Amino acid sequence: MTTRHQPIRHQPSGAANIDIEAALAEVREQFVARNPESRKQHEAACAVMPGGNTRSVLFYAPFPLVIAEGRGCRVRDADGHDYVDFLGEYTAGLFGHSHPVIRAAIDRALDAGINLAGHNLLEAKLARAVCERFPSIDLVRFTNSGTEANLMAVATAVVATGRSKVLVFKGGYHGGLLSFGGGASRLNAPYDLVIGTYNDVAEAERLVAAHGPELAAVLVEPMLGSGGCIPGTAEFLGALRAGATRHGALLIFDEVMTSRLAPGGLQEALDIRPDLTTLGKYIGGGMSFGAFGGREDLMALYDPRRPDALQHAGTFNNNVLTMAAGHAGLTEIFTPAAVQALNQRGDDLRQQLNRLCRKHEACLEFTGIGSLMTAHFSSTPVRSPADAAAGDQRLKELFFFDMLDRGIYLARRAMMALSLEIGDAECAAMVDAVEDFLVSRRSLLASRGGSA
Repeated sequence: MTTRHQPIRHQPSGAANIDIEAALAEVREQFVARNPESRKQHEAACAVMPGGNTRSVLFYAPFPLVIAEGRGCRVRDADGHDYVDFLGEYTAGLFGHSHPVIRAAIDRALDAGINLAGHNLLEAKLARAVCERFPSIDLVRFTNSGTEANLMAVATAVVATGRSKVLVFKGGYHGGLLSFGGGASRLNAPYDLVIGTYNDVAEAERLVAAHGPELAAVLVEPMLGSGGCIPGTAEFLGALRAGATRHGALLIFDEVMTSRLAPGGLQEALDIRPDLTTLGKYIGGGMSFGAFGGREDLMALYDPRRPDALQHAGTFNNNVLTMAAGHAGLTEIFTPAAVQALNQRGDDLRQQLNRLCRKHEACLEFTGIGSLMTAHFSSTPVRSPADAAAGDQRLKELFFFDMLDRGIYLARRAMMALSLEIGDAECAAMVDAVEDFLVSRRSLLASRGGSA
């Protein structure tokens, strides 16, 4: 695929607030005009799905692009426009589109049958690769999603401790039933939740101490993913480890997204060992996948040889397609050396983008670690979900549409996840696109914050 977009230079003028609204109106109108087939597909989908949608994060107004195909690190929409894919399927698309090693592994698995209704030849191989990669995981069980993995980890903690409360944090996302982006979702599972402030060490220590006798678990992402790629500080995460140990609670690291940031996960880079870890996304080779694992004594609760074993069902927990894709991806492609190279590329790109923002004195910052990053429009550093929410969300929308105009595909919330297929040329294209945005939108990007 070759990218066919030509940069569109916008020349806004006048009062800042008027300019932003006028610019948004302009780019939305251009988007509608350029994407009639995506609009047609969306309208047809609305007849059979609420809002034409079955995955909330993919929707944005006036209607979402419909992606027709992907190859390597590029995607093509229903109207034939090509984009460099910097979204990376919200971290699940680590291997790009149709990686030949993954494809070959899936083909071999298909040749032997899909649903075998028994233990198969592949599941223990993937389990061994996971346990060897992540030192905190003595034993592991597979699920079909990161959501399910986190629900199972929390349930394990409740049973193991005999307690009911779970400490979580604003801005955290642990799946569709454990979501705290705006506090607590109405769809959340009915656990007895205590909600703290991410990266607030003093508050976290107070909450752990106050609820200690009733606290089953502390569930936390070592870097907020959906919450804006905001890294947890070593002091904050270390305080959670110490507090959980002190009060007999279990520390659960949700590394569904962040496990790709170091060979042994972000926990390895931080040198903090949780009691339980949840995984997902890329570890299934880009297929439907999740996993939870940890200390042997905790995971042994699921040993079916025990008379009191906990039951954990799931028809596709060990499906051969995911087992094959995951083992090939983790052992043949995403080796420790590949992990380090990918995340160095991401660090270099993020630093280069932030240098551009400083050069142009723009209220734009790219936060993250390694291959994961998010753009925030704020005049002050973004170190918490509250900082991110205080930024100008209209500028984030403008950035999204302007990047599409320049042939760059990323999340509407301005999150990016580099795949292994992203190379020097694609990073250079991103840098050029961002600089063009900074120049063409200069009058809107003076260092200021707020989402008036």
